Amino acid sequence: MAKRWYVVHAYSQYENQVKKALIEHVKRHEMEEHFGDILVPTEEVVEIKEGQRRTTERKFFPGYVLVNMEMNDDTWHLVKNVPKVLGFIGGTADRPAPISDKEAAQILNRVEESVEKPRPKTLFEPGQEVRVTDGPFADFNGVVEEVNYDKNRLRVAVMIFGRSTPVDLDFSQVEKG
Repeated sequence: MAKRWYVVHAYSQYENQVKKALIEHVKRHEMEEHFGDILVPTEEVVEIKEGQRRTTERKFFPGYVLVNMEMNDDTWHLVKNVPKVLGFIGGTADRPAPISDKEAAQILNRVEESVEKPRPKTLFEPGQEVRVTDGPFADFNGVVEEVNYDKNRLRVAVMIFGRSTPVDLDFSQVEKG
């Protein structure tokens, strides 16, 4: 029987404990051949705190754990009996449905991309007001005109001597107004 990806609903904030407990249960019951990867989908995010650039991990599906497994009565009971597991998402209570291969690929790609290129914790949108915190325009307020997430930069229209002037800034130089 082929392994498919299933979404397991866990208590929020306990996703990593559920993952660890699942791995231990699988080993204890010698069912490794029925299970593949077990993962908590996270992404790397960059934030600026007190002038320091910090990379942290953020769960992008809080409360959920992805499990690659063969679905049968034994594996279903094993997962359901792990502490802090609420059940499976999709299908019926006793016959869970796997997520599509396309959905699984999208989630796995997002996890991979975030390791290579962390996303900013704060997201900016054109038209949004921001305050410049660093550089020659510190303490100026402005409006976001353009956002470039690939380079972590934005163009902000700042009022200088009564005229709107576009200024290119790094994400670390601004905060939401």
